[in-house]
Amino acid sequence: MDTKLTLKLDKDVIEKAKIYAAKQKISVSFIVENYLKAITSVKKKEAIDDIEISEFVKSISVGNGEIPADLDYKKDRQEYLVEKYK
Repeated sequence: MDTKLTLKLDKDVIEKAKIYAAKQKISVSFIVENYLKAITSVKKKEAIDDIEISEFVKSISVGNGEIPADLDYKKDRQEYLVEKYK
C-alpha cells in the first residue's frame, strides 16, 4: 500500500535528484523508497556486523582515513601480491 509522504529538502538537492532520476528512467519516489529500505533493513545491518576486513585493507588504512600524497598504490599492491603468493 502506497502512502504519501511530504519532505522538506533543499531546492538544489531536489532539482539534482529529478535530473538523476530522469536519466535513470526512475522516479524520485523510487529512489527515496529504496534508500529507506536499504538503511532500515535488519538483514543488511546484521550483514555489516559480519563483514570481516582483510589484512590487506587493514594494512593500507592510514591515520584518520587520509591517503598520503606520495602513495604508490600500484607498487604497494604488487609487493602485497608477491608476499601473498610466495
